[in-house]
Amino acid sequence: MNKPFYTAVAVAAAAVAGTLLLIAGPHNLFDSKASKLKQIAQGQSLYNVRCASCHGKNLEGQPNWQTPLPNGRMPAPPHDKTGHTWHHTDDALTGITKLGLKPFAGDNYESDMPAFGAILSDEEIEAILAYIKSTWPEREQAYQQQMTQQASPH
Repeated sequence: MNKPFYTAVAVAAAAVAGTLLLIAGPHNLFDSKASKLKQIAQGQSLYNVRCASCHGKNLEGQPNWQTPLPNGRMPAPPHDKTGHTWHHTDDALTGITKLGLKPFAGDNYESDMPAFGAILSDEEIEAILAYIKSTWPEREQAYQQQMTQQASPH
C-alpha cells in the first residue's frame, strides 16, 4: 500500500468521526435545529388557539392598534414586524404573556390582555414566543436578540 491510500483512509476516518460527533455529541446541530422547528410548530398551534383571536391569525393585530377603543382600552398590537413586540426582551415578553400587562405598564393601564400563567406552562409560552419571533425578518430578530443580551446580567 502507498502513502496516498493511507492518507485517504485517514481523511475518511476523520470525516466519519466528525460526523458522528456532530450527530451524537452534546452540541448536535441537527437535533438542535429539529428541536427548534418542533418548538416553533407547537408555538404556532398554541398561538392559533390562545392568541390569534385578538392578535390576528397572521400576527397583524387589531385595526388602529395604537388608538384607544371607546372603553379606553388599547387594541391588541400586531406581533409581526409592524408592531413593537420585537422591541422587547425575552424576559419582558415572557412576563407580559405570563402575568399580563399591569406589572409592566402600571396598575392604571387598561387592557384586555389576560395573564396566561395559570393556563400555559413556561415551555408553552416559550414556544409561542419562538413562533412569533420566527416570523420576523432578520433585522428585527437581530435587534430583539441584542436587546435581550444587553438586558441579561453578564
